[in-house]
Amino acid sequence: MRRKLVAGNWKMHGNHKANAELLDGISGARPFGCDVAVCVPFPYLSEVAVALAGSDVRWGAQDCSQHEQGAYTGEVSAGMLHEFGCRYVIVGHSERRQYHAESDQLVADKAKAALGKGITPIVCVGETLAQREAGETEAVVKRQLSAVIHTLAHCAGEMVVAYEPVWAIGTGKVATPEQAQAVHAVLRAQLRAATPRADQMTLLYGGSVKPDNAAVLFAQPDIDGGLIGGAALKAADFVAICRAAG
Repeated sequence: MRRKLVAGNWKMHGNHKANAELLDGISGARPFGCDVAVCVPFPYLSEVAVALAGSDVRWGAQDCSQHEQGAYTGEVSAGMLHEFGCRYVIVGHSERRQYHAESDQLVADKAKAALGKGITPIVCVGETLAQREAGETEAVVKRQLSAVIHTLAHCAGEMVVAYEPVWAIGTGKVATPEQAQAVHAVLRAQLRAATPRADQMTLLYGGSVKPDNAAVLFAQPDIDGGLIGGAALKAADFVAICRAAG
């Protein structure tokens, strides 16, 4: 049985005081019966690493460069994240694809860069509302994942995949458990054709996961936890979601 993972994506939120209170609330609720991580803005990686040192709550970042180093102003490499003890890094989030025009291949290159430094990439895939209504969901997510599988090759089994329907992110709308499971089953089948580790891989659902819907989502056979946005900023909500996974 696959161990569940709940990862909080803080996005561009946080300050010293709020971060300390949030981390205290999460740490104080341990132990959890699942793996737990928080993916935080770059400037806070150091303080989060200190706050969570010695605990079983992991930390990570929300993006990384595909480059190892160089004249890339504003970029942060996977090697830099490794120095801060990051276990995970989110790549290909729909907000990066939309606002920064990140292509499927760029996302794949970032995932490869992360793995090269021993960091697990959480690779996001997902369709827009227009694509879902046009019946393109399966084609879109398979195309997005295919680029990463091809680039990672024999290492494809080392990534975490997160399905986040774009229309459900921050909107309060949520895919039904059946809708989410259907896409996860497609992704699992695609991974089975690419790696013998497919049935051990962690597939997360993201998109308005809340304490009141987490348990039924996580009960689906191919949903192994969640990538949590808004609810990850409230300790009580995030802890409740972790409890639902555990």
